[in-house]
Amino acid sequence: MRDVSLWTESDFANTTNVPRGTLSDFATWNTLLQKWNSRINLVAPREVGQFWHRHAYDSWQLNAYLPDNWTRLVDFGSGGGFPGLSLGIYAKQRGAGEVHLVESVGKKTSFLKTVTRDLSLPITVHSARIEALPPLKADVLTARAFAPLPKLFAYAAPHITEDATLLLPKGETADKEVETAREHWQFDLERYKSKTDPDATILRVTNLKAK
Repeated sequence: MRDVSLWTESDFANTTNVPRGTLSDFATWNTLLQKWNSRINLVAPREVGQFWHRHAYDSWQLNAYLPDNWTRLVDFGSGGGFPGLSLGIYAKQRGAGEVHLVESVGKKTSFLKTVTRDLSLPITVHSARIEALPPLKADVLTARAFAPLPKLFAYAAPHITEDATLLLPKGETADKEVETAREHWQFDLERYKSKTDPDATILRVTNLKAK
């Protein structure tokens, strides 16, 4: 079996069957990431060469779990753009939906704004702490490696609509986080096995309400 850390643009293209324009957007993003990562820490140095599987495909797989008619997606702690920029590229491809990236580190928001501008993505970048923002009224919310579920739900609650869907990639702590979160929150939960990491899970949360 091919080592996924060696994935190339062709591997990503063959696995996802994305249109040529979408693939070009990902390639440009990768080029910008390589350039910027030499100056600011967007991804770990050991992961710089693993863009196509560790970051691009890992982010792209979330598309399968989006509600059909989503209109406004918010991504917390966007960092290098995973999964937010990927979802912005997808929104551009589908010709519908707006994406909001929330990142408090100024240098990272500069990067996100550069990629958004260069690729003409339907994205708004918020350079602020989440708690300082007015309600963003998201019908989809995502966050990767941002915070444990109980804290994440507290951050998310003011920014989502009543029927919102939360798509949350989680690692080995997923079960414990779910158990702890249920002490103070009620929600419906679906779990999907990650296509990029055998120890990871994608949580699809709906009907989130504080107890």
